[in-house]
Order: sequence, then structure tokens, then C-alpha cells
Amino acid sequence: MFLALWVGGLVVALVLVGLFVFGLRRRLIQRSGGTFDCSLRWNVPEEPDLSGKGWVYGVARYSEDQIDWFRVFSYAPRPRRVLERSAIEVVARRLPEGEEELALLSDAVVLGCLHRETRLELAMSEDALTGFLAWLEAAPPGQRVNVA
Repeated sequence: MFLALWVGGLVVALVLVGLFVFGLRRRLIQRSGGTFDCSLRWNVPEEPDLSGKGWVYGVARYSEDQIDWFRVFSYAPRPRRVLERSAIEVVARRLPEGEEELALLSDAVVLGCLHRETRLELAMSEDALTGFLAWLEAAPPGQRVNVA
């Protein structure tokens, strides 16, 4: 009986420590400011896929001339993707359709982009989209910017 209680307590303690580290990571990502909720779908086919598959919920952080994108449900301290401002080309904007509406946040707008010849989609709120497009357009002089 004592062993079962001890193991149960240990499991509860490990779960609590895991949740604490998970929350601490999120706070450390947001500490430097300039973050927004942003779902990402990488390597998107040219034909629209409205199944909702492939979307990963994340947090994006502005960092000088790049955006660092972190998965929300991860313990990794480093960004999963780094998108350089000079390599981002916005090609389309649309509202989520079909099952995508269930996979994304309720107020999301989907932005189709090219990054170094890789097709990707970013889904963010209208406010975050305004900030993202302003950040793209605020590129230093001489840097190519393509915003649809």
C-alpha cells in the first residue's frame, strides 16, 4: 500500500514539474516581447488542402530581421522554424474553410507564403496579421519585400 502511494505521489510530482517547465518555457519565449499566436503549415501543396491536416499551433517572435517560430506543445528551447524577412514572399490571403476552421483559432486569417521556394501557410489573428505585414514592409532600404 505504501509503495503504491509513493509511486502515485511521484507520478503526480513529475506531472506538476513537467507542467511548470512547460509554462516557464512559454514565459521565457514571451519575455523578450514581440510575440503572437501563429499556426504554421509547412510544405503546402499547390492545390488548397482544406482538410485541416498539417497545422501546428505555435508562437512566433519577432527577432530583428527574422521570425522565430516555436511549437506550443514542446519543451524545446530553440525555435522550430526561423523565417528571414528577406526570404518571405506573401502570395495569398484567405479565411479558413472546411475542417480548417476546427484546426485553427476562431479569428484566424490564413496567409500563403513562399520562404526560400518552400510553400507555407501562417494562420494568425487579424491584429497579428496587421503587425506581421507592417513588419515585412518595414524592411531596411534595399531589401526586397513582396506583400500581397
